[in-house]
Amino acid sequence: MQKSGTAFYFLTGPPSANACGYGSSGGKDYVPQRQGGADNYMAEKSAISPEQAREIVANHINKLNPDLKVGNINDAGSFFEAEILSKDKEIIQLLGVDKFSGRLMLLN
Repeated sequence: MQKSGTAFYFLTGPPSANACGYGSSGGKDYVPQRQGGADNYMAEKSAISPEQAREIVANHINKLNPDLKVGNINDAGSFFEAEILSKDKEIIQLLGVDKFSGRLMLLN
């Protein structure tokens, strides 16, 4: 009789699975948490300067077409607006540079 009770325990497992239960690591109720909180994450990021934005845009357009130049860099709130100039000093494109990530955005 004792062998059948042991077999039942091994086939069904313990009454609660620790890996899938509430408050455990993993499972359906698992939600990853950022270490240090959201306030510390945003405080670590600092905005890029207009000179850094100019460098990002210049590197990008030099790869595409070395004849193009970067014009004025304007502050547009959460991003910088960069003018792309042709050989004739005409504005042919506007690019945005996000102040916190440095990502480029097509503006027109």
